Amino acid sequence: MGGPLEGLRVLDLSRVLAGPVCSMLLGDLGADVLKVEQPGVGDETRSWGPPFHKGESAYFLAINRNKRSLTLNLKDPRGLALLTRLVQASDILIQNFRPGTLARLGLGYAEAARLNGRLIYASLTAYGSSGPGAAKPGYDFIAQGVGGLMSITGLPDGPPTKVGVAVVDVVAGLLLTALILAALHRRERTGRGEEVETSLLQAAVALLINVASNYLVSGEVPGRWGNAHANIVPYQTFATADGHLNVAIANDGLWRTFCQIIGEPAWAEDPEFATNAARTRNRERLVPLLAARFARLPTAAWLTRLEAAGLPCGPVNTVAEVLADPAVRHLKMVQEVEHPTLGKVPLLGIPFTLAGSPPVIRRPPPRLGEHTGEVLGEVLGLSPEDVEALRREAVL
Repeated sequence: MGGPLEGLRVLDLSRVLAGPVCSMLLGDLGADVLKVEQPGVGDETRSWGPPFHKGESAYFLAINRNKRSLTLNLKDPRGLALLTRLVQASDILIQNFRPGTLARLGLGYAEAARLNGRLIYASLTAYGSSGPGAAKPGYDFIAQGVGGLMSITGLPDGPPTKVGVAVVDVVAGLLLTALILAALHRRERTGRGEEVETSLLQAAVALLINVASNYLVSGEVPGRWGNAHANIVPYQTFATADGHLNVAIANDGLWRTFCQIIGEPAWAEDPEFATNAARTRNRERLVPLLAARFARLPTAAWLTRLEAAGLPCGPVNTVAEVLADPAVRHLKMVQEVEHPTLGKVPLLGIPFTLAGSPPVIRRPPPRLGEHTGEVLGEVLGLSPEDVEALRREAVL
């Protein structure tokens, strides 16, 4: 059985990370994703390495499963004509060109909607398609700084720090996926497509969540808390006798249990510690006391005690430890996929489950232009001879 989006065609004109995350998730849900790339070059992430796996970049492999790749030279009118026909034959178009680029090619939203009134036209930009930042280029790292995330990430006495993965790109891709699914639902009622859009700046600002709310309510500019929390205590990393441990005591009921486990039951009734508000006000006194206790035992001993009491806690794992974790393996978050030239390729798995149509990796990340002839024949009816002629003339 195919996924819930089986039968839908996605024309993916995006590259790098945010757009490809979105199209990958749609592919995981069963859509047929056609990844359009520049001949001879392809998505920039094909060259982002090392590491490479037998010539394919690990970065590209991470975000391009369940897609077919075709190459089109959009500087050639014949390549643009083929793209136009693909727009007519698709349900969803995803693009992250700078604002105005596709319009100059005659494929802005207004033109695309005239060609295909049912098309969901999904755009990702850096700072929006209009307004003071519209013309600026953008990458996740820049957005983390501009959007405020770096100002609140890192140690209090250290420099601003980016998150360890391109979290703004990933969230922007998730937001665009949600928008596309909402637009598809509306299309079921109206029969019409529509334009949807989000930006890296919007994703970055949305990620501020409670930190932005803290500022809007108090007027105090938030700083960096390291691994602590601005609003909850204790909710941070503690050094143990042999490593580190994260503890998240997010309410007063958990706190009372926690006090019993660490051997300080009186703290549950101490007016300076009994409530989260009190603990937050008095964190400078409380945290050193907790740090001294956690330093007495190794991480595993603390995990045994805290987990037995149902308290939220966990080790600070390396990536190697995460990917070997039995729970991660049980959830099939690491899979081996057969690739036509690379053999078995290890990939991250699909991060969700649908009981009625379990998602599967149907296709490994494609080689550049691997499916050009297949797609142009299947979707547009071109013959193998037509495709070969276009290849010779550098249209594909």
